[in-house]
Amino acid sequence: MHPTWCMADCRLRNERINPPSPPFAKGGLGGLNKLMSKVRENLLRVMERIEKAAQRVGRDPREIKLVAVSKTVETTRIKEAIEAGVSILGENYMQEAKKKIEEIGRPACTEPASRSLAEGRRFGGGRPVAWHFIGHLQSNKAKYAVQLFDMVHSLDSIPLAEELNRRAEQADRMIKVLIEINLSGEGTKFGTDEEKILNLAKRILQLNHLSLEGLMTMPPYFDSPEMSRPYYIKLRELKERLVREGIPMRELSMGMSNDFEIAIEEGATYVRVGTAIFGPRK
Repeated sequence: MHPTWCMADCRLRNERINPPSPPFAKGGLGGLNKLMSKVRENLLRVMERIEKAAQRVGRDPREIKLVAVSKTVETTRIKEAIEAGVSILGENYMQEAKKKIEEIGRPACTEPASRSLAEGRRFGGGRPVAWHFIGHLQSNKAKYAVQLFDMVHSLDSIPLAEELNRRAEQADRMIKVLIEINLSGEGTKFGTDEEKILNLAKRILQLNHLSLEGLMTMPPYFDSPEMSRPYYIKLRELKERLVREGIPMRELSMGMSNDFEIAIEEGATYVRVGTAIFGPRK
């Protein structure tokens, strides 16, 4: 193992065991001088960890976008996260998402989530909340994906791409998509095979109502976050290969609550974090 990786892993282990206390403002800076709820406090810690992970490898923290995974989370706590600065929400199940989106809509997130973000490096920046679909998408749910979501992270086949494009054309919408790749080979995970990526990407580029933004993967769960690193390196290398093949893309959706810092070190531009913000799922 590379020595710098070992050092980073040790630091991350220590932060998980003894997480740093969030900085409280002495005055000004919006609501930071008020007693923070657990969701707000958790969000602050996550965003600070994102910034530190980016800075460790010389990246600009503004390159990384936080997707707050809100599956099974009640709407009151989701609204609390929006008020604290969340600007992207990720949902896995269409029926559950439909109810939440109808109730919550796309309000602007206006509060800074940390001191540095308040000084200009803000994740929300007053933009309307965006909803991303991050679960497995079946072709018969494509019309709902077009109606409800701003981005789909889990496009994994040409037939699904064509159906999603057809529905988007009917709705006169352009849908941003990521190709999901199953790098682990696990039968329980969805995603296209590595050898099919190029053909799928080329087909998406031919579809007028889909915008191919990048790639997504989900490695096996490991107790040690460092074990996820090879999968994130592989996804980054696949993106670089596609770019060399003339397939333009910028985004890498990878990393969850247990390993998002490793993903950031390897180039993630979207991290999908749920438990570290909302707590264990019921």
